[in-house]
Amino acid sequence: MMLTEQTPVPEAALPLEPFKAHLRLGTGFGEDSLQDEVLISFLRAAIAAIEARTGKVLLSRQFVLNLHQWNDRSAQVLPLVPVTEVSAVVQVDAEGVEEILASSQYHLIQDSQHPKLCPTGSLFPLVGTGGALRITLTAGIATDWGGLPADLGQAVLMLASHYYQYRDDTGLSGGCMPFGVTSLIERYRVVRLSLGRMQ
Repeated sequence: MMLTEQTPVPEAALPLEPFKAHLRLGTGFGEDSLQDEVLISFLRAAIAAIEARTGKVLLSRQFVLNLHQWNDRSAQVLPLVPVTEVSAVVQVDAEGVEEILASSQYHLIQDSQHPKLCPTGSLFPLVGTGGALRITLTAGIATDWGGLPADLGQAVLMLASHYYQYRDDTGLSGGCMPFGVTSLIERYRVVRLSLGRMQ
């Protein structure tokens, strides 16, 4: 399985001005925008870290999932949450010939933990030896910053601020995340099943 992000979060969708206000940076000076590039990089890093910790995509964007076979021909679990749309499903044979599945052949079951792509009939068509699948989908809690739940938005600003404050500190342990951020995002974590137990 290989998951590729096709459309990164556009710069205009990032909360640059709220982040500046959170940091209490001065305004009204001729050099207001000098730090914009580094602030944007901290916002992107914070979003990526919170998405990794929660297992959920914050701001809507497009991804492509490449598979060698259906994991289950009766229901393919998708690795992103929440999936809002599946725009294309393509089967590729061993010679590279592509066949686009009609949208009437599948439907998306939206779920806050484990969304699935299911066939309209009983099973998805078989993928031949040496073949592959390509699924194009859109995932994200909100299409813009204002649509995010307030606690998730605050968590991003807090974590980006933490990165900014300790940007020169090389002694922080790997995966370091402030307690306040952890507590804000805890309820959004995807429940993972392992050996019949929840994690």
